[in-house]
Amino acid sequence: MPIANIRGVHINYQILGERGPWVALSPGGRRDLSAVMPLATQVAAAGYRVLLHDRRNCGASDVVIAGDESEYEIWADDLYALLSQLQALPAYVGGSSSGCRLSLLFALRHPAAVRALLLWRVTGGPFAAQRLAHNYYGQFIEAAQQGGMPAVCETEFFRERIASNPTNRDRLLGMDAQRFINVMTHWREYFLRDADLPVIGASTEALGSISVPTCVIPGNDRTHPRRVGENASRLLPNSELHILMPQDAEDDVSTTGWDEKQGELAAIFIDFLKRVSVASPV
Repeated sequence: MPIANIRGVHINYQILGERGPWVALSPGGRRDLSAVMPLATQVAAAGYRVLLHDRRNCGASDVVIAGDESEYEIWADDLYALLSQLQALPAYVGGSSSGCRLSLLFALRHPAAVRALLLWRVTGGPFAAQRLAHNYYGQFIEAAQQGGMPAVCETEFFRERIASNPTNRDRLLGMDAQRFINVMTHWREYFLRDADLPVIGASTEALGSISVPTCVIPGNDRTHPRRVGENASRLLPNSELHILMPQDAEDDVSTTGWDEKQGELAAIFIDFLKRVSVASPV
């Protein structure tokens, strides 16, 4: 797969499809681009060029623990720079969970660069904020406090990042442990402060400022409650809501049933894209 130098960071990416409007899709969590490959394949087959990428600190891309803004704001600006480099703007932008958060921030920070949004498994609420603050940052702060950067490298997540991109080991080991702790603590605070917002990363006013057509498919677990997706759809001025998983699960995070719904998920988004394209030719 090709590698792009984006704002000084090596980003692993893949393009599916050879012609048609550009669609950028991002997975949830810190998963690599393969997590959205089934959906991307179907969207590309419908006549779109689909960009997938490993965000910095994910997949086979570089690990760079630095930045004064939230990690999801940094991700949004990285995607904008990558799409710009590929001459793929404006684009349809979408994602699941953390990819949904990236997409919303992309629209807020680069409104002229987005044609429409595809959002599924929207994240919000105090439980999600606390859980993700620890999963994404807290556990690694603890590792660095207890054993420095060698201990960070031995965590399951960073072992995977090193296996996918061996240069990440030297990059991590060359980082001052206290600097690592400071950046991770700063990033964690964004999640904790957003616990009472409609969605993590965006206020009511921010969501109300996004005017592009938006397709929302809520999640169905405690991290991605159905009510959060439904409320986000109400707050987004030009949004349509589709319920794919009508039953809420009691699990902290549940992917049960989502793989079996990939065809329906793709059908909803493809229908939306075609209707939006007709309304606003590309």
